[in-house]
Amino acid sequence: MSYVSAAICVMALVTFVIRVVPLTLIRGQVRNRFACSFLFYVPYVTLAVMTVPGIIDASQSPAAGTAALAAGILLALNGSGLFTVSLVCCAAVFILELFLI
Repeated sequence: MSYVSAAICVMALVTFVIRVVPLTLIRGQVRNRFACSFLFYVPYVTLAVMTVPGIIDASQSPAAGTAALAAGILLALNGSGLFTVSLVCCAAVFILELFLI
């Protein structure tokens, strides 16, 4: 068995164990308050971890991406909609890369 085949088998086993063990150990409803809040925020954290580096690295300059991210966060916290936030972020990157950077 080659090294690549062994590595694929180990990765498949680890992935399987990570997904199956919680399903077999947790059969009833989770009543722990900390565990419930932790599980509630897992999808949001995962989405943020995948999205934020992509926003920063998508432009030619990380500074423009960071500025657009900051503008988007401020608009979102003030209650702006998704379309408005995305338009302002795109405009911020465009203007920063066109004139400043």
